[in-house]
Amino acid sequence: MTITKEDLAAISPDELTPLATEVKAEKLAETKAAMPFARCFVSAMLAGAFIGFGATYFCVFLGDPTLPFGVQRVVGGLCFCLGLVLVLCCGAELFTGNILMLCGKASGKISWKGLGRSWAIVWLGNLAGSLVAVALMYFANVQGMNSGEVAQAFVSVAAGKVALDPLTLLFKGIMCNVLVCLAVWIGYSAKTVADKVLGILLPISAFVACGFEHCVANMFFLPMGLLLNGAGIGAAGSVTFAGLAYNIVLATVGNIIGGALVALAYWYAYRTRA
Repeated sequence: MTITKEDLAAISPDELTPLATEVKAEKLAETKAAMPFARCFVSAMLAGAFIGFGATYFCVFLGDPTLPFGVQRVVGGLCFCLGLVLVLCCGAELFTGNILMLCGKASGKISWKGLGRSWAIVWLGNLAGSLVAVALMYFANVQGMNSGEVAQAFVSVAAGKVALDPLTLLFKGIMCNVLVCLAVWIGYSAKTVADKVLGILLPISAFVACGFEHCVANMFFLPMGLLLNGAGIGAAGSVTFAGLAYNIVLATVGNIIGGALVALAYWYAYRTRA
């Protein structure tokens, strides 16, 4: 039995069904894999900057060290949601969300070469956009807010990330992208901006509250922490370039694994058959 677009629309007036969402994920994978280099890279830069904006909002909130732990984690997590809201609602290419392109690969809609090319361009574009966001926030002196407490928050967050042991970091990366890809999946199923925003809030705030590791967010957190630590904020040497590279590489691997779990589970459960 073949399911048509009209059938899907008729049975899902408010949101796409899981089956229709999986079909959409495959179609998006084809579109993303075929995107020209320049357009893909610039769109990825936007996503990296957007996640940096959310990370900044998070650290500005943490710039009040008197707040209780629970308030810091939950409300700070909601602040961080700004990044994915901008990515999904404004349109941009985010590496962690693009792990869902595996739905298209599993169905034979795209090749390994197309998948790898897209992931590589987007990862590098996210890094470039994150570094642009670091420069923008640094020269705007966001770190100077609340008598420098925001700078302390930036360095504290970065120092905590580079101090993680490898196994913990890997699994924090896996769990992070399970939640991020579920948020993106909700975004795929949504038909309105309000639906997307509401769907993003709980999964993304949960991953932040739990301290999971997002490689693109860390492309902002760690360079900002390194820059400020080098300027004398926090304990000397608490954030290093080697620590930055260590964290981002392992977080990336964990994010790929976590995203693959979501993509392949939904592909297997809801893929259509001729």
